[in-house]
Amino acid sequence: MSKRVLIVDDEENLRHILSIILTKEGYEVEAVKNGREALNCLEKSIYDTVLCDIRMPVMDGITFLKAVQSSEFGVRSKTPETQNSKLKTLSLPTIIMMSAYGAIDDAIEAMKLGAYDYISKPFKSDEVILTIRKAEERERLRRENSELREVVKKDFGVTGIITKNEEMVKMLATVKKVADYKTTVLITGESGTGKELIARALHYNGGRGSKAFVAVNCGAIPENLLESEFFGHVKGAFTDAVRNKKGLFEEAEGGTLFLDEIGELPFHLQVKLLRALQEEEIMRIGDTKPIRVSVRIVAATVKDLGREVKEGRFREDLFYRLNVLPIHLPPLRERPEDIPALSSHFMGKYKDRHGIKVGAVSPDAMKLLMDYTWPGNVRELENAIERSVLLSEGENITVSALPPAVRGKMVSASPGTGLKTGIPSDNLSIKKAARAMEEELIKRALEKSHGNRTHAAELLELSHRALLYKIKEYGIKG
Repeated sequence: MSKRVLIVDDEENLRHILSIILTKEGYEVEAVKNGREALNCLEKSIYDTVLCDIRMPVMDGITFLKAVQSSEFGVRSKTPETQNSKLKTLSLPTIIMMSAYGAIDDAIEAMKLGAYDYISKPFKSDEVILTIRKAEERERLRRENSELREVVKKDFGVTGIITKNEEMVKMLATVKKVADYKTTVLITGESGTGKELIARALHYNGGRGSKAFVAVNCGAIPENLLESEFFGHVKGAFTDAVRNKKGLFEEAEGGTLFLDEIGELPFHLQVKLLRALQEEEIMRIGDTKPIRVSVRIVAATVKDLGREVKEGRFREDLFYRLNVLPIHLPPLRERPEDIPALSSHFMGKYKDRHGIKVGAVSPDAMKLLMDYTWPGNVRELENAIERSVLLSEGENITVSALPPAVRGKMVSASPGTGLKTGIPSDNLSIKKAARAMEEELIKRALEKSHGNRTHAAELLELSHRALLYKIKEYGIKG
């Protein structure tokens, strides 16, 4: 569909020349002689770009620009385009001003009022086209950025979190209720329960969603670097400080700072974090001037911070400062009703990513998924489903495609098979036994097929793709 341009200028020759230039470039063009006629056009139709002269009789460009910015041109229902559209509001056109020599101050004033740019008369045709193209690119990027924010909000929004569990539903209602507030939140739960997902939901469902979400694992950064990471440093503060560096608080300005594994934070840094939370200001290492910050803190931990306080490993005052709004995520074993929906979600995600046709999880496989205790929680389930999608040999995920740990109770060696698993007699781990058995069977099949993996896959009753995956997973050579 052609882009539409409205030309507004009192010089007939200029209107004619611009119309020819833009039409040759594929634009649909309309031209009028003053701002009042241009307003009438905007009331009746939709334009992508307006080229408007500044000095005109009846209504000049500045007055026209002010009228457009103050009017409700975004809401129109008079045209076929809007009558057939579900959109209730439309963005205003990009306005580019045209100014004669000596009217540069007016052009700058127009940009302050909302014009995208200006071009000076006399101008070359290439200059006009280039300016319009730049305006279109800016609008495209703005639209993509808006769409990206919507996608992110969908992915990390409250409605995007899959659960039927009553406790989780109540928790999500709390997340939605407090998302707009700056209240500090402490999220607790076992590893893999989705603490960062909830932190992102808090961020993207609130007023800070358009700002930065900065996540840091307090246990993953060396202790001697933590202070610099948190608060930044100035050039020369220490040997390797060759330039000024912003800390995480400054990076998250206006947004959210997610402190994962807060229970691992060294004691001396707990004092400085507490001060930053209370005073809403930080000090870069080596600096003498504090920096004001506006950051929402969301912390998470697998530890019982109350017990850590009693045992002297965590500051009591910081604990109470973080624990303003506690949120606890139950482990997956306590909400088995979520396993079918989560499995379906992850299956859809990974079959699309890997281009594999898998329709569903077989009843027998689903029973094992429901019976398993999931020590790694939702993260372990996701990994298990991805593995199963890759190893599935038919249209459904069957028991054979599940990880050994999940189908552990069904895996056993029959007496008299002669299978040497190398399992010590005192080892009762089903997970280790299943892995050893699979490795031994694959090695025997490769040996029998003289290294022919296609033949080995037939002997093992696996697909060739599944065998390659297992060989890589177990590090088998041959």
